[in-house]
Amino acid sequence: MKKLYLASDHGGFRLKEQLKQYFDRRRLPYQDLGPSRYQADDDYPDYAHQLAKKVATTNGRGILVCRNGIGVCVVANKTAGVRAVATSSPGIAKTARADDDTNVLCLGQDFTPQAQAIRIVDVWLKTKFSGVARHRRRLGKIKKIERHTSR
Repeated sequence: MKKLYLASDHGGFRLKEQLKQYFDRRRLPYQDLGPSRYQADDDYPDYAHQLAKKVATTNGRGILVCRNGIGVCVVANKTAGVRAVATSSPGIAKTARADDDTNVLCLGQDFTPQAQAIRIVDVWLKTKFSGVARHRRRLGKIKKIERHTSR
């Protein structure tokens, strides 16, 4: 499996720690990019940007958690090569991998109970990109957009 990174802000810290316990029990390797302790005044862009850069430069995958999953998703998608999805649905997680080859999963601690988050993560991690021609074509168009907007 590709390198897996985790990060959150204070609003997602509890769920991130719960996911780490789950990964440890399953012996699934990951790197926690922070925070290492609850910090009520931290800012999600700091952690989301750090994780997005790691995913983009290592061809890894990442999981970000904040209160609603949206803020970290917005930040992650600012990094070329990152295709982040925010969801509270295993079905969306599956199609986001199969169709869109997402490499960052964003979860909202306030809207996703732990058991549901684990189901979403399992589906997202197990689903492979389909490689269907229309999806490859669309991803090529996204890469072209990234090249033109990063100038």
